Amino acid sequence: EPAIAESAEEIAPPRPAQVALEEELRHASAVLNKSREVVRSLFNEARMGRALDVESCLPLVNDIAESVWRNQHAMLSLARLKTHDDYSYMHSVAVCALMVALARQLGQSEAQARVAGFAGLLHDIGKAMMPLDLLNKPMALTEQEYAVIKTHPRRGHEILSQTPGAAELELDVCLHHHERLDGKGYPEGLSGAGLSLAARMGAVCDVYDAVTSDRPYKAAWGPAETMAQMAQWAKSGQFDNNVFQAFVKSLGIYP
Repeated sequence: EPAIAESAEEIAPPRPAQVALEEELRHASAVLNKSREVVRSLFNEARMGRALDVESCLPLVNDIAESVWRNQHAMLSLARLKTHDDYSYMHSVAVCALMVALARQLGQSEAQARVAGFAGLLHDIGKAMMPLDLLNKPMALTEQEYAVIKTHPRRGHEILSQTPGAAELELDVCLHHHERLDGKGYPEGLSGAGLSLAARMGAVCDVYDAVTSDRPYKAAWGPAETMAQMAQWAKSGQFDNNVFQAFVKSLGIYP
């Protein structure tokens, strides 16, 4: 991770002071509009088999992190508002913001939080290689279709493995964000100590944003309902409970 952390640190201004929600909503909205285009371009490059310029995303990660630090409710609330057409792109942006907030709650440095955010931004790049009709299917997938979708972590890992500037932590979160603590996840069925902290963080942030967003086949749950359900999933072994509890604290109360 050091190369990414250092390069993120070099271009990052001092941590901004906290501001009121109303003030940050304007900044967060502008950042989200910019991020939609950056991530869409990144996915298109991957889909066309071109080399990714991930380091061009570092300023965006800094912008997202700074917005979270000024007033995280603005970015995290707006990031839930996705359209059907931009879900894949804005899910990546939302997971970036959630990872930044969670990293800080876990006591990580600002540089580490930016690296975690960068991993969140790139975690689903393998979705660029999935058939669009499956990603946009307005009903539950068949077993065969789901098997295809479940290849996206490996496809993403392959893309990032060939991408200059993508560090080990980003590769780890990309490959392992669908693993579960109880070993029932995919693609490798890792469990317990086999899962890094970053992968455990990615799993929680990914599921939270997916469940609280409208999908082609399912309406969004509210944050409170989602937290209650995720607490049950944590108890049953899907998530690291310590990471989940930190995640709950990192979100605070939504306005």
